[in-house]
Amino acid sequence: MTIPVSLIDESTASGARRTFTLDFLDERVTVRELLRRRVYEEVTEYNAREPEVFHGLVQPTDAERTLNGSRLRTRRKLDWEAQYTLALDAFARLGFVILVDDRQVDDLDEVVHLRLDRPTEVTFLKLVPLVGG
Repeated sequence: MTIPVSLIDESTASGARRTFTLDFLDERVTVRELLRRRVYEEVTEYNAREPEVFHGLVQPTDAERTLNGSRLRTRRKLDWEAQYTLALDAFARLGFVILVDDRQVDDLDEVVHLRLDRPTEVTFLKLVPLVGG
C-alpha cells in the first residue's frame, strides 16, 4: 500500500501555487526524507524531459530565475544530490519554510506521521526578502 502526500509550492512573492503528489511506503517519514524525495523526483523528471525551464524548489547553479522557474545557461542534466545540498542550505538560511498540514516544522529530523484517510499536505513556502528591509 502506498500513502499519497500532496506537495504544494507557494511563494510570498508571486502567490503562485503548484501542487503535485508523491507516494510513500511508510506512514512515518522524516522531514529530511520528504525533502530528499521531493528533490530527487523533480530532478529525475527534469532530466527525463529536459524542458527549457526547471520547475524546482531551488535554483540550480549557473541558472537564471524566470517567472515560472529557472533557465539553465547551458542545457544539461542536473545532479539530484547537488540540488538536494542546495535545498538543505536554503532551508538552513530560511529561503523556504516547510509546513506539514499548516504546522511549520523547523527540524529536518522530525518524524511526520502521514495520514491514511486523506493525503498529508506538505507546503514549501518560498520566502522572498523585503526590498530595503
